[in-house]
Amino acid sequence: MTDTGFLGIDGCPAGWFSVRIDAQSGWSIDMVANEAIGALVASVTTAFIDIPIGLLDEGPAERRCDQQSRRALGRPRGSSVFPTPARISLGASDFGEALRINRQRTGRGISKQCWLIAPKIRIVDELLQNKPALRAVLHESHPEVCFWALNGATAMCHNKKSVAGRTERMRLLHRFFPHVDAVFETALRRYRRRQVAPDDVIDAMVLAVSASLGAPRYRTFPEDPPVDATGLPMRIVVAEIGAPP
Repeated sequence: MTDTGFLGIDGCPAGWFSVRIDAQSGWSIDMVANEAIGALVASVTTAFIDIPIGLLDEGPAERRCDQQSRRALGRPRGSSVFPTPARISLGASDFGEALRINRQRTGRGISKQCWLIAPKIRIVDELLQNKPALRAVLHESHPEVCFWALNGATAMCHNKKSVAGRTERMRLLHRFFPHVDAVFETALRRYRRRQVAPDDVIDAMVLAVSASLGAPRYRTFPEDPPVDATGLPMRIVVAEIGAPP
């Protein structure tokens, strides 16, 4: 049975790391294996995840949500929004095969970073194909675009893996979510760095905060998202927030 709550999910070395915000119970964190994401999503009203949802099958055109999000972030943060692979390339046996298939179908290659998360993209895609009810719950988002939205349409100045980048993101989150330090410190105590990295925790937090703040209306890139061949919307969803308080 679906509970009321908002979930932010970020991929991590051990699977998926999540932050949940609930009006009744406050907050909680969890880490699950890749294949357990379905039960995690089914336990909340809304979940934001940093993984592509809605995939092109072919053609040279890139997803508009990626283009618009990259343009909004500008340089250098825009590089964090990488081109999404064609669905068929996710089944490749290795990076070389995925590169060849993607070029055949779209005229573009894929990055090594994209290939490394291809198994997670495939898991989420298969989940939403097999359990269509979860399409109303699980939404593609992007941590850097979420920070951009919470910061009055201004991208973060520093790389998220740097001390300065961590500081500015934590400071911004404090304006909307007073439990930032508790979530961060609890996660670092509970999990090893080879399971969950510090930036995974911050990314999941901003996704959860954005899902909570924006409900029930969200801003989408683009405003009129198209759907892929399976009916999944190709969009990046963030909170509709003005300048931070």
